Amino acid sequence: MPNPKRQHSKRRSRLRRTHWKLRVASFSPCSHCGKPVIPHRVCPFCGFYKGKLIVEIKQKQEEKEAEPQEAKKEAKAKNA
Repeated sequence: MPNPKRQHSKRRSRLRRTHWKLRVASFSPCSHCGKPVIPHRVCPFCGFYKGKLIVEIKQKQEEKEAEPQEAKKEAKAKNA
């Protein structure tokens, strides 16, 4: 393969790389829970997209199942 005859200057290399920059991600509030979400994506916190439930979040189910068990434990502690 051919090799360059001369080294590119720092300025020339840097000018070529000026467009290699990262952009800050834009966020918009979720229509259901109001938390910041990347546009056109399902909300990772509530699972809603455009006002419709798309994905059920497992954490919510685990919390709902854990609440009755905790209430039973507290009731037993009060009775004992």
